[in-house]
Amino acid sequence: MILLIKLVLAHIIGDFFLQPKKWVNDKEKKKLKSPKLYLHIAVHIIGLLVILWDLTLWPIVLIIGVSHFIIDATKLIIQKKKTKRLFFFLDQLLHLIVLLICYYLFTEKEFSVQQILTENNLLLITCLLFLTTPVSIVMRMIFSKWNIPKLTKGNKSLKDAGKYIGVLERLLVFIFIIVNHWEAVGFLIAAKSVFRFGDLTASKHRKLTEYILIGTLISFSIAIVIGVLFKFLSN
Repeated sequence: MILLIKLVLAHIIGDFFLQPKKWVNDKEKKKLKSPKLYLHIAVHIIGLLVILWDLTLWPIVLIIGVSHFIIDATKLIIQKKKTKRLFFFLDQLLHLIVLLICYYLFTEKEFSVQQILTENNLLLITCLLFLTTPVSIVMRMIFSKWNIPKLTKGNKSLKDAGKYIGVLERLLVFIFIIVNHWEAVGFLIAAKSVFRFGDLTASKHRKLTEYILIGTLISFSIAIVIGVLFKFLSN
């Protein structure tokens, strides 16, 4: 496991701490002609050598260095302004996959799908996925009996901010429950109430207040039920 930690650490330092914004801008502008691209790869290789501090692991450094260049170069060539965010996450995912492959290739660890897709892990993945988009759709159907766009008209907010907040709060509640920290759930509810208090008092709109309260209670309740159900089934 120490090897995997070192590989991830080297990646974090090389990709986020030792890559200035001006390097990124230069790469996006000049693409493969940018000297910053090759300097970035060199920084990664040097960082790996320093953190690993074992010349017998040079094949890992070579594989990661070459793959990092291929992934970054491909991203620079095919990404557009509209897909920049998507390709950022795909880029990081591919780098992580390469690190995992190197870890399993150069250790005595034997990888099998059964190690990951255990009954407990599948249950966890199912619960986490359900608390994201499916619950958002369920809540949308619950509120479909009311004219929500009319209630929220004039309330400026970031696009889809409410959806993301709801997903994050449900995931947090679920995690707090499965690690037996119910007090953190209470703190989260209290914190959200404090942040929402100003909106509710300023709006002086009873229907909007009820909508926010109902939405919060339903969201938290579903997360709590799923958390308790996971603990029951996993035990």
